Parts: sequence; structure tokens; C-alpha cells
Amino acid sequence: MSTLAEFIQGLPKAELHLHIEGSLEPELMFELGRRNAIALPFKTVEEVRAAYAFSNLQDFLDIYYQGAGVLLTAADFHDLAMAYFRRVAADGCRHVELFFDPQTHTDRGIAFSVVMDGLLAAMAEAERTLGITSALILCFLRHLDEAAASATLKAAEPYLDRIAGVGLDSSEVGHPPLKFARVFAAARAKGLKLVAHAGEEGPPEYVWEALDILDVDRIDHGNRALEDPALVKRLVREGKTLTVCPLSNLKLCVVGDLKDHPLRTMLDLGLRATINSDDPAYFGGYLGQNWLQTAQALSLTRAELVTLARNSFTGSFLPPDAVARHLAAIDAYVSRFPPVGEMSPKPQAGDNGGSVRQES
Repeated sequence: MSTLAEFIQGLPKAELHLHIEGSLEPELMFELGRRNAIALPFKTVEEVRAAYAFSNLQDFLDIYYQGAGVLLTAADFHDLAMAYFRRVAADGCRHVELFFDPQTHTDRGIAFSVVMDGLLAAMAEAERTLGITSALILCFLRHLDEAAASATLKAAEPYLDRIAGVGLDSSEVGHPPLKFARVFAAARAKGLKLVAHAGEEGPPEYVWEALDILDVDRIDHGNRALEDPALVKRLVREGKTLTVCPLSNLKLCVVGDLKDHPLRTMLDLGLRATINSDDPAYFGGYLGQNWLQTAQALSLTRAELVTLARNSFTGSFLPPDAVARHLAAIDAYVSRFPPVGEMSPKPQAGDNGGSVRQES
């Protein structure tokens, strides 16, 4: 018999909400600090992990930007991305659309080309050696002004054929999507896809703005959209994908308990929800851990898990033929597993012993 963990691990899936800077593990932070002769305000890996005991978005962002200071060279960005790709390959991930924050680096004097050269080299290596395809989404920092975002878009022009889209991240409250209307319109005119963080800590109105003013293709997070029935109906009608991050929501106290996470409600309402890791080094779980712990906490059925996997590809920016291949791979994978009712809920070390509900 197969366990829930085994089923989830092998299930083909994509990750659509991953900040590559947020995958910087303390061990690599220290390694890059030594490589680049940067003195860190921490003496040990344990001290770094203790500093991750934040409870809100801003406290997290403060240490996130501090950690990014060790990234100086193309080799650093390559090593950061490859460490992530190797980790997520073990989770059955076949495709990643990764966010990166160039302003975090260019504001420190790091050339845009340095960031791009390192990430692109890792992406090519990951596809060649791990079979993982990937795409880049350039994120604007919303606590900065629109002029800074426009300057970043201009700096990206030599690389636009290798960037799939633009996004909007960092401090949400007090920085509505409206603030970036012109730069998003400019990005759309350049043929880029558009996404935005909305409805994590910000109100449902931010989701409306992301849809109506920014004209986004996808909503990152979107939890608070559930507070507005009319908004939910629109998201369902338009088939907008929500890139949900359960363990991130738990760590940042968006939900008090994973058992109260709205993911199942999203699925019940017909929303195209997906599971993602956000900033896994900081939030205590990579893609597979987000899937497993959420499945256990919500007692997700096998059919719901398959729906989530399919959503991760249909919500991606892959071309239709690639999406079709991944959906076929999911079907083939599921067909090899035991019939309904025969999967063992064997508890894994450190988990809560939860099981998946089966349904026909």
C-alpha cells in the first residue's frame, strides 16, 4: 500500500509562488557570507533560525532583506537557485515560476545583469540535470514608489525575452495595487504576464484593484477574497488562479491553525487554488511539506489533491501543449496508484498522523 506522503511526493506538480531570495537557508547564508567576506549579525545557524520567530509580514521582510545582503555575484545567485531546484525536485515538482526582487539587489549596487546571469544559468542547469522547467517573474517592491518600479522595468529590457511576467510583492498594507497602475500597463504593452500579491494581509479591495486596475492574470495569495461573495464569483467566472501558501499563512498568523486554512473552502467554491511555499527557508516548509501538512490538516481527498496538481499547471504560464503533457503525466501517475480506499495513512516522523480521505 502507498502512504499519503508517497502519493504526494510523486504527484507531478508546479510551483507558482516562490520567492527565490526566500529560499536562502541559514547554512548557505553563512557560506556566501564567508565567500564574500560579509560579516553577519549572527554567530551560528541556530541564531539565524531563532531570528525567524516573527509573527507578521513586516518583521519577516526585515530579516529577509538583511539575509539577501550576502548575494553579490552571479555565482551566488546561481548557487541560491540551484539549492532550491535540487530541494524541490525531490517533491515531484516539474515546473517553477519563480519570483525575484531585482530592486533588493540593484539598490545595494548589484547590477541587474549579475542577478539575471546567475538565475538564468541555474535555470538552464536545472532543466538539463533535473528535468525541471522554469520561468522568471520580476517583482516590484510595493513599499517603493512607481518611478522605482518603472526604472526596474527599463533595466530589464535586454532580458524581456527571458522574463515571463512581472509581479508585486513586499509590504501589502498601505500600498494598494492602484499605486502601480502605469508600470503594469507598460509591462502588459511589452507582452509580459501580470501577477500581484493581494488579499494576504490587505483587504478584498486590493484584489478588486489587482483585477480591475492592474488587469492581472493571476492573484498571489488571495485569502481575503473569501470575505466578498461577489469577488469570489468573479474569480470563479474568470478562472483566475490563486497561488496559495499555507505554511506561510500559518507562520505569518494569517491563519491561527492549519486546520482552519481556507484552501478546502476555495476548492468547494470552485476557485482555481494551488499550493505553494512562498519563502520556504523562512516559513518552515518547501513545496512537498506544504502539500503534505495541508492535506493532513484538512483531510484532503485524493480527488482534491489531483485537482490542486492540475490547477498548478493550468494556472501556469506554460504553452498549451506543455500544459497538456503535464496533465497527461498526472493522469498516468494517478492510474498507477491503488484504487480508492487503499492508500495507507501511515504517519511520517514529525507529522500529526493525519490521513487523506478517499472518494470515488
